[in-house]
Amino acid sequence: MTPALMIQGTASHVGKTLLTAGLCRVLLQDGVRVAPFKAQNISLNSFVTAEGQEIARAQAVQAVASRIEPDVRMSPILLKPDAHGCQTILRGRPVTGLLTPEEAFAAAADAYNALAADFDCILIEGSGSPAEINLRERDIANMRMAHHAQARVLLAGDIERGGVFAALIGTMELLRQSERDRVAGYLINRFRGDSALLREACDFMRERTNRPVLGVIPFMEKLNLPEEDTLSLRHTADQRESRRAPEPEVIDIALIALPHISNFTDLDPLRLEEDVCVRIVEPGEAIGEPDALILPGTKNTLADLATLRSCEMDRQIQRLADSGSCEIIGICGGYQMLGGAIRDPDSVESHQDMAQGLGLLPLETSFAREKILRRIRTRHRVSGHLITGYEIHHGQSVTSGGRPLFTDNPGGLATPDGRVWGCYLHGLFDPDEFRRWFINRLREKRGLPPLAGGAVYSLEPALDRIAKVLRESLRLKEIYELLKL
Repeated sequence: MTPALMIQGTASHVGKTLLTAGLCRVLLQDGVRVAPFKAQNISLNSFVTAEGQEIARAQAVQAVASRIEPDVRMSPILLKPDAHGCQTILRGRPVTGLLTPEEAFAAAADAYNALAADFDCILIEGSGSPAEINLRERDIANMRMAHHAQARVLLAGDIERGGVFAALIGTMELLRQSERDRVAGYLINRFRGDSALLREACDFMRERTNRPVLGVIPFMEKLNLPEEDTLSLRHTADQRESRRAPEPEVIDIALIALPHISNFTDLDPLRLEEDVCVRIVEPGEAIGEPDALILPGTKNTLADLATLRSCEMDRQIQRLADSGSCEIIGICGGYQMLGGAIRDPDSVESHQDMAQGLGLLPLETSFAREKILRRIRTRHRVSGHLITGYEIHHGQSVTSGGRPLFTDNPGGLATPDGRVWGCYLHGLFDPDEFRRWFINRLREKRGLPPLAGGAVYSLEPALDRIAKVLRESLRLKEIYELLKL
């Protein structure tokens, strides 16, 4: 079997994704051909591979950490919550209905075997906790996958939450003996302070469970890596801070946090800019007077549109459009909302046949069963800048006026004055030159001078920083011995 190591956790959001990405970069730096893998992911943040297959964004980031092209074998099953419960993405394409646990595991095992045959080592990310006894028989992403891959397991806990040692010991107590035998040690994540203060507790863990703590990883702030789901959008400290009104010379960009928001990582590059504040606005809250308002992607366009109307947020948006002082932008589902009629006769995304959009762009949308998944490389008409990204949508839009947004791609439209525009393109703000052009245009409208340069959006510095921290905080020699590398 190809050497494999699995990162599991005491709960969701303890840092499994980041630790897996960091270890991928460490192994890469040491000359190992490594690939990431997660049997099953539940997330509304996804990515499109070069072959036009949809995978979890987390595994795409881990592939970047490994400096390899994202591959559907790394993320064979993706579950995307929607109006019907969950859309199942199997091997990169949507399928009807949910898979049985046996069907799901067979697909995941086949993908793992094919991936492992092409690499020297596989780093596997677990899902949630392996000790959810109510889910044990349906859990294909934790210990069952570890057994299949013959992988040793590192169990991670988040000390920032408190109770980390109880969580680690409690998890071990709830595992079967064969599962406990897989666990080689523990990782204490997000520690603030001197790790020597934990020496006594780590010794206790060794005495109590006969397994060592193989690393105390410090809290790493402002990594600017894409997050996996909406919990991070609404509840992290950074986002709470971003609710505050910006400074007078800072561009104010308001993001409406739709109930079914997806691919909100599109806004990550804007959050890096020192002269920009991305302000999170929940449905029903006052939008204020931003320089730009963004309606993001959503897994349920019609339901989220109904939410905006029920709390009269549509009137706030109309007021901003009438004022002319705010640029209004829609991405994917948000783009559809800016148009006229939205039809879903086959109940692809909802149980509603049709609704009227906000009427700010001359387009109409119909949902089709066939999902559009593709990488895009095009040019922005007004700025002339090259734009790259990807499309993920069931909706097909027909325009009846306005101005095409791109030179050679029909998936974008603007009003003649450019104050309202939108597109299907995820990753729109990733290119540094276009992003700075967009911000400087907003600055000009405010009477502020343009800024040269700006932030460079790249995952590389963050991944190298994580790798450096892991080298300093993990007992890497023992981890390499587990991998037999």
